[in-house]
This record gives sequence, C-alpha cells and structure tokens, in this order.
Amino acid sequence: MENQRVFLWIALAFTAWLTWQAWIKDYAAPVIPAAGPQATAISEELTADELPTLAQPSDALTELPESQSAQEVEAAGRKIRITTDVLALDLDTRGGDLVGATLLDYPVRKNDPNTLVELLSPRSADYSVFSSGLRGASGATAPDADAIYAATQNVFELAPGAEVLEVPLTWTSNDGLQVTKTYRFRRGQYAVELEYAVTNNSAAAWSGASYVQIRRRQIDVSRSMTDVDTYSSRGPVLYDGEKYEKLDVSDLIGEPVELVTSGGWIAAIQHHFLLAAVPPIEAPASYKVTARDDRYTLSALGAVATVAPGDTGVFTETLFVGPKIQEQLKEIAPGLVLSVDYGWLTIISQPLFWVLQRLHDLTGNWGWAIILLTVLIKIVFYKLSETSGKSMAKMRKLQPRMKALQERFGDDRQALSQAMMELYKREKVNPASGCLPILVQMPVFLALYWVLLESVELRQAPFMLWINDLSSKDPYFILPLLMGITMFIQQKLNPAPPDPVQAKVMMALPIVFTVFFAFFPAGLVLYWFVNNLLSIAQQWRINRVVEAGH
Repeated sequence: MENQRVFLWIALAFTAWLTWQAWIKDYAAPVIPAAGPQATAISEELTADELPTLAQPSDALTELPESQSAQEVEAAGRKIRITTDVLALDLDTRGGDLVGATLLDYPVRKNDPNTLVELLSPRSADYSVFSSGLRGASGATAPDADAIYAATQNVFELAPGAEVLEVPLTWTSNDGLQVTKTYRFRRGQYAVELEYAVTNNSAAAWSGASYVQIRRRQIDVSRSMTDVDTYSSRGPVLYDGEKYEKLDVSDLIGEPVELVTSGGWIAAIQHHFLLAAVPPIEAPASYKVTARDDRYTLSALGAVATVAPGDTGVFTETLFVGPKIQEQLKEIAPGLVLSVDYGWLTIISQPLFWVLQRLHDLTGNWGWAIILLTVLIKIVFYKLSETSGKSMAKMRKLQPRMKALQERFGDDRQALSQAMMELYKREKVNPASGCLPILVQMPVFLALYWVLLESVELRQAPFMLWINDLSSKDPYFILPLLMGITMFIQQKLNPAPPDPVQAKVMMALPIVFTVFFAFFPAGLVLYWFVNNLLSIAQQWRINRVVEAGH
C-alpha cells in the first residue's frame, strides 16, 4: 500500500534527519588543539600607526603580538566588582575591560543552583573577555588596552529600587586628553551601554575612534545524545547589516574575514547564551574576525571623529552578555534576534515562538503553552489531516478485498497491481491523497523542534508532577513511554501494510521512537505525545464515519 509506505519513509526520514544533525555536530568541523594548562591570555589588540579614513578602516584591524603575561596584567591593574539584579561582573582597570560575567538567574544545572553560568572569564581554560578602548589617529594618544583607568571604588552595586547603575572610569594623558569610560547597567537587562566622553584640554584637535573586541577560546564540546547543548552551534558570528553568518574557527585561521558596513554587529554564540558587541548602527564600522590556534577574535572599529580643543566628544557601543531573551535582543540591534539559532527554518520558527510566548503569558506555564500550541497547530492543519485520515480509513475498509486480490493473483505482481488500481478507481480511493498533508506539516513540526530546543525562555522551565525541566529528558522516561503507546494505537487505527516486511518495520517504529525520544527534552516529547492523542481522536472519528458509509 503506497500510503503506508509514505508514512514509513517520512518516519524514517525524520529519524535520519535528527541523526544527521547529531553527526554534523560531531564530525563536520575538524578538532582544534586545546590550549595547554599553562597557557595565558593572548593580547590581540587593535594597532595602527594612523587610523585610516572610513573608505579603508579595515587596515587598522590587525593584531598586536602577545605582550604581557597574566601575572604582569594583574600587577598593573586591579579588579572592580559590579553587581546588578541579573549580573555579577569583574572589570579590570587595565584597559577598563569586562573580564568576568556570571548570570545570577541561570544555574548550569537545575539540581545545582549554586553553580551559575559564567560567560566571561580570564582563565585560560575557558578564556572569554570583552576588550574595548580608543585609538588615536596620526599617533595621537588614547586609552587603549594597556591604559590604566582610575575608579572611585572597588565595588559597585545596583541599589534596591534603582533602575540604573553607572560605573565611571577615568584616564588622563600628559598632553591634556581626559577620557571618562562609563559602563551603564539597567535593571533586568543584559545589554551594557558603553560610553566614552573625550574632553580635549590640549591646544590641538584630537581625532580617533572607539573599538570593541570579543576574544574567546573555542571550546570543543563533547557530543552526547543526552545533552541538548551539543545540538546547538557555538562560535563566532558576524552580521553585516543584512546577512547573519556563522563562521568556522578552523577557516578563520587561514582566511580572516574583513568588511566595512553600517548596521552590523559581532557576537560569540553558544546554546541559549550570547556575547555581542554592537557599534552605533547609523555609522560605518570596520569589522575583522581572526583565529589563532583555538582562540578567535572579533573586532569592530567605529567611525573616526574629531574633538576640537576645549570640546568634548562622545563615543558609544552596546555590549550584550547574557541569555538570548528574544524581546531584549530585538530592542538592541536589527538582526540580533537571529543569534537564536533556529537554522534554515527561522522564518517558521520565529512566528511559532511568538505564539508560544503569548500562550505562556496566558497560562504562566510553558508546558501548558506547548499543549495549547499543539492544539492550535492541529486546528490549522485539521482539514489537511482529515484528507489524509479519510484516505487511510477508506484503505482500511478495503483491506479484506485487497487481501482477497493478493490471494487470487499470488506472485503475479503485474496482474495484482492492475486489479488494485481498478479497485481504487471503482471505490474512488486515491492511495497518494494522504501524502501531501503530511509533507506540508513536516516543516512546521521541524520548526517547532528547534523552537523548543533553542529558546532560552524554556530552559529549565518546570511543567507539572515529575516534569520539573522541559529542556531536559524525562528523568523517569514516563513521557516517552506514553508517546510510544500512542504511536502504537495510531498504527492500529490505520490499515496494516500488505507487505510482511513493511508491516514488521511499522510495528517496530513505536519502539524505536520511544528509545530515541527517551533522551529528548521533555518539552519536545510532550508536544509529540499531545499531537498523537489529537491524531488518535481525529482518526477514530473518521474511521467511524467512513465505516458507517457517510
């Protein structure tokens, strides 16, 4: 039966697709040698004898050789502790750089609430820092990565009831240039506003530009069927104002990426979390992405500006260090929400997430939101599913007559095929009529798969009873077992394949999918289980109507 064969191939194709995703993560990219245990932070800073004009700013984006060791850096600068309601950060007065960031609301594992996600760290094993500063044109002095800033205190905290925390750092040159570098944090926000106020107290005009870098070690994540983090991209990304591009670290070692554009940004992504730097979107900026061994550097150099004697000029950047909360990302920069890596189905996944979030606002529970979304999807595709269901019901009703034809014609495949086609024509049954609805729905199913896997809003979200984390596997494997049972019931409502081998494979599918889904996030299994229940109810009703002759 062709219709059953289509169902079989679709199920196998879906399984193969999921397996392919895992294989790609494991083997597609070559392994990059890890840094040794005694490795120190690489100082890869912008350097230029003279800042170029905006027609060719990328010439200034070259790396300095490694300079000082971690011990020398620590001796020259001191750490400042910054705490907001959502972030705990370390700022180094050397360069005025953010070198540590911990997310206070995001434990690494739900059963260990005291071990929090750390996105910035100066340690060589998981090295990741923001570097930022000013570059002077024509040899003009400016506070770059080696500048030592002064701070009024060693600890800054967002006061209860306050909405904004400002952390000012000051630097003054011998020739009268005064720079105040201010980090601005807002309650509940992971965006960090960075501002330089450059006061020129000298007798000559000063020209320069601000820059920002993300320097990070590319960590080779071990792949595991039980860890959903391994199915998400990790590494550098670049947005050129129109196109979002994930970059391969191994390719960057031999071929750095450079461009000049407006409205762009740079970022380092990982599952659920993001480091990003966004220059002012209205002005052209120069971008460069390089890699050395197992570390990569993303650089953005802003537009050159001139500050007249006695005047003050302002340079700004926006940094982001935190979870990929989509509402916040949309407010920061165009295209930044694309860092929520839904892949090639983004055009479907983003609207699905929007609906899911509205349902969560209504219910206050992501589990119930998934159930309601499943119901809505079923309603949208009801007519298509009904077409498929009616075809299956008619085929089921014809099974005794089809079996009789098989016994009559035996091994004469040509005669059997002709007799079957005549039966289909006489009874007005189209075996292929159920294929299109399933094919149309598959992109939606796959898009929802990525929504549930990639959206940080569902990370460690509880549902009810024993399901206390929708982003992790069911700890007792109850939900996958229930899902397998519903698949078995679905098969019983559909006609059995006439081919014995095909029939055995179909009978094995519920077992295969139960084992496969046992390691999937509970939210995905919940969706599949509810969808199966709705499909069973729909097919049972259709079978009754067709068998009654209506």
